[in-house]
Amino acid sequence: MDYKKLVAVRIQENVDLELDVIERLIEIPPKSEMGDYAFPCFQLSKTLRKAPNMIAQELKEKINNEGFEKIESLGPYLNFFVDKVDFTKNSIEKILTERDRYGSSDLGHGKNICVEYSSVNIAKPFHVGHLFGTAIGRALYEMLNSQGYNCVRINHLGDWGTQFGKLISAYKRWCNEEALEKEPISELLRIYVKFHDEAEKDPSLNDEGRMYFKKLEDGCEEEVKLWQKFKDLSLKEFERVYDMLGIEFDSYAGESFYSDKMDAVIDEIDKKGILVESNGAKVVMLDEYNMPPCIIKKADGATIYATRDLAAAIYRKKTYNFDKSIYVVGAGQSLHFNQVFTTLKLMGNDWAEDCNHVAYGLVRFADKKLSTRKGDVVLLEDLLNESIEKTLQVINEKNPDLDNKEDVAKKVGIGAVIFAYLKNSREKDIVFDWSEILSFDGETGPYVQYSYARGKSILRRAGEVNGEVDYSKLNSSEEFELAKSLEGFNKAILNSIDRLEPFIVTRYLIEVAKGFNKFYNAHSIMNAEDEATKNARLKLVEATCQVLKNGLGLIGIQVVEKM
Repeated sequence: MDYKKLVAVRIQENVDLELDVIERLIEIPPKSEMGDYAFPCFQLSKTLRKAPNMIAQELKEKINNEGFEKIESLGPYLNFFVDKVDFTKNSIEKILTERDRYGSSDLGHGKNICVEYSSVNIAKPFHVGHLFGTAIGRALYEMLNSQGYNCVRINHLGDWGTQFGKLISAYKRWCNEEALEKEPISELLRIYVKFHDEAEKDPSLNDEGRMYFKKLEDGCEEEVKLWQKFKDLSLKEFERVYDMLGIEFDSYAGESFYSDKMDAVIDEIDKKGILVESNGAKVVMLDEYNMPPCIIKKADGATIYATRDLAAAIYRKKTYNFDKSIYVVGAGQSLHFNQVFTTLKLMGNDWAEDCNHVAYGLVRFADKKLSTRKGDVVLLEDLLNESIEKTLQVINEKNPDLDNKEDVAKKVGIGAVIFAYLKNSREKDIVFDWSEILSFDGETGPYVQYSYARGKSILRRAGEVNGEVDYSKLNSSEEFELAKSLEGFNKAILNSIDRLEPFIVTRYLIEVAKGFNKFYNAHSIMNAEDEATKNARLKLVEATCQVLKNGLGLIGIQVVEKM
């Protein structure tokens, strides 16, 4: 039963407000003793010309309280206390009926959403910074998919641009073919770094790099062949990391895919009368929007990534007819996307309002600064392997006889890193601290995974529940608060989608795990006072495990049955 909707229906029967308006106004009180749902009466005071506290008192006397333990007015608020037995019973039975589908809905049925994420750069390392956008994008995709949206997962590869002209120059000058065969990304990074070091001494190298990119854009055979070689080597390396993370994409259409689509876009901008010349370049002036010009074509005739993003947006609208297009890209590109989206609007595309930049912060280590150009990077694959190794060490200390230790270490180690990326607001920087990330206590991935494993251990020992299940036995505050948390799963997902913030679901899982452990420590399950109480508590454990599994799956983390 959707108790929030029931509250809204009961209120609507007595006031002149739309149901969806009432639902938006309903709040969850900060303390359980103040009720389970609260309706503020301030908005009604304008139309009824009465003080909010008087309205709350009058509504209390009018509303049918069937399905609720009681309804009270407290100042300007009308507070609803649900019938705890019915609430707990309905919540647990819904979870155990729907199982893996619990939390999902068909809210987005018939709506298309493009989700661009990861978008790694060809010929550069897949480093720790890339996991931020990758983890956020995958989580948003899973959440949207769970609500019935038709989502397209796009990896907009960074496979075009002046950097490839520089790389071609570096390859011709310094590449070691044997090293390239053995460690392709390391060798490409080495020569890329060397190019920038040498360009500081001899700036003419930058002109050479631009020249090679222009030849690449013009389709010159040698440059295209080298570019394809860099791309093939890179994708092979990237796929290994994506396999570790269990990530797939529907499209790998990177920047190069739009190279033959940009002329049409440039012509369209020109026809709209908004393309002007500035210092030899072709730009769209955005002064009235307090932004610098959006460069469409550089003075040398080469395009830039803004041109390609414009072409990509138009292609995606024509191909997927999206209702929303999400770009999960670092916060440093906020100005770029504002320029692109504004240019799309100036071209007459009203759907530009449906394009959203989902920004995120930086990944930092306390003792080092990361820079691809200087070669100071931490490879994501190395980070994941280190996390797996450290997790295995913890398992060997705490549970050396555990079956499938390596598999458990892999799931927990990778899950710990993903959880660390998604634990806080996406715009907050991440500072790595292994002792915190891998802790089995506190707000971490291992803590949530361990809570699941603990619950599954209880269920294995108990065996199948037979006999009476009396949910009225779940009458303690710990049991009811846990049931309330479980019932709020879908609300957490919808809130996360509405704000495009995966951390809301991550935090929700932490609260469920905390509530479960509080219940576990306060009440005996296997040695409950009677069989009916034991069975009811086992059902609560089973429902908790199901929600933890479903929730972890939404953020890309696998559960483990034993730890």
